[in-house]
Amino acid sequence: MLHTGSGAPGNGTLPITVLADRVLARVPRGEGERRSRAGILIPATAQLSKRLVWATAVAVGPHVRTVKVGDTVLFGPEDRLEVEVQGEEYVILRERDIHAIASERVDGGTGLYL
Repeated sequence: MLHTGSGAPGNGTLPITVLADRVLARVPRGEGERRSRAGILIPATAQLSKRLVWATAVAVGPHVRTVKVGDTVLFGPEDRLEVEVQGEEYVILRERDIHAIASERVDGGTGLYL
């Protein structure tokens, strides 16, 4: 369950339970402007439609098997549904739409699952 504050839903908290195989993730706000390898500034309005995006998983559904809360997940921008909760921007993904996971967990692997 994700809590975005304290108290009853009218007082700053909104308990959220993610269902099925869904992952609720937060995309960093710095995903706007970026620089090319040559140092050219690319504005946020010049979006590449096929560029994959990294986000942090903040909640996972009961049927998600590989993603844990706190993992960094890689997904395609066309695979997401955007939602705003208490002024924060989140995306909802299906586990099958996640291409890779970067994790601090030590479970015998390299931390990057492809």
